Amino acid sequence: MNDEQLVQKAKKRNKKALLQLVMQQKDDYYRLAYSYMGNSHDAMDAMEEMIIILYEKIAQLEKIESFYSWSKTILVNICKGKLKKKRREIVMDDLEQHNLLHTTDPYKYSVETLDIVQLLTKLTPVQAEAIKLKYFHDFDNETIASIMKVSTGTVKSRIHNGLKRLKKMYGGEDKWNL
Repeated sequence: MNDEQLVQKAKKRNKKALLQLVMQQKDDYYRLAYSYMGNSHDAMDAMEEMIIILYEKIAQLEKIESFYSWSKTILVNICKGKLKKKRREIVMDDLEQHNLLHTTDPYKYSVETLDIVQLLTKLTPVQAEAIKLKYFHDFDNETIASIMKVSTGTVKSRIHNGLKRLKKMYGGEDKWNL
């Protein structure tokens, strides 16, 4: 059964069809949630919440072919909400538990990615988010615009200005082959 048929079934409240759609891209969902949440437990919680929301709201999906971008937008929004709530609750002593260097998780960032993540902290949050979605998750500008709730022109601008700023701060044009 193809994705369109599964979405049609899911829209008719078929749980198995919805779960099959999610399972087909479970690794992509996990990486996306993990990149926001920073740990496996919170990433899995966000994915579970996404599945519930998808089931409740799938009837609202207008374009069947947009299921994956729609569902990933929902996942990003869940992650952002959880992070906002978490920021209110976290105290400085808890930051050590979020250290990316101490893990056995196979989806954790590599050392090179850790360097890039550190560089991204020098950008505005919206520039860093756009760059992560573009280069870590390989989303197109339209999908990023949908996730961030801005125009594609704004996405392009954030990516361009963020990369330009990184180039300026860290070695100029000669050292970057982007």
